[in-house]
Amino acid sequence: MKDRFSIGSEQYAAFRPLYPQAFFEYLKTIIPNPETAWDCGTGNGQVAVALSVFFKRVEATDISEKQLQQAVQKDNIHYSIQPAERTTFQDNTFDLIIAAQSIHWFDFEAFYDEVNRTGKNGALIIALGYGLFESIPEIDRIIRTFYQTEIGPYWDAERRYVDENYKTIPFGFEEMQAPTFAMHYRWNYEHLMGYLNTWSAVKNYEKTNGINPVTLIKDELKTLMQDRTYDIHFPVLLRIGRILK
Repeated sequence: MKDRFSIGSEQYAAFRPLYPQAFFEYLKTIIPNPETAWDCGTGNGQVAVALSVFFKRVEATDISEKQLQQAVQKDNIHYSIQPAERTTFQDNTFDLIIAAQSIHWFDFEAFYDEVNRTGKNGALIIALGYGLFESIPEIDRIIRTFYQTEIGPYWDAERRYVDENYKTIPFGFEEMQAPTFAMHYRWNYEHLMGYLNTWSAVKNYEKTNGINPVTLIKDELKTLMQDRTYDIHFPVLLRIGRILK
């Protein structure tokens, strides 16, 4: 299993975008009995915290102890270091199993075996994520060249599932038609730099070459953005399935 997010976990907590509240409001309408949820690959627990508002109990797992150290603590959230493919949870435990910006890292077959084992009959399995953001054309041009050319070779192979909007991940469940959601922000230069430094390809590049590749574009972006804020839009990736036994 790959751990790409223990290094710089503080940046991840500070600069990664939050999923829209509208998604969680929608989730309430399709889960009639929100008793127990599993947030798999929870990272710093942002989805677990949102689920804890309306689920009685949330189990949140990750393989990164450093990520979990950044997580917000709630009485009804239990964090644990466990791989997605092999947990200590009992059979037929969960009403919801969700993997947010993480499912593409998993061994699909082993993870889905665990989903079918630990999910209740009729429970939901959700693959949630977000793709490459868009802003003004000038920012988009810089970011896309950076993404595809300068750090392109340093993305792990699993990144292709994100680029393909999760449409190509194996998903052998009774699938529900999912609504469309998006995340909208106003970011300044500092926040954008902080976010770019959380990218796994940036960390891979730095580990290989000994320099942070974000420095290659920082001056150009600073000159363009100056002290202003800009609209940043992320597409939300979403697959919803039902576990049937």
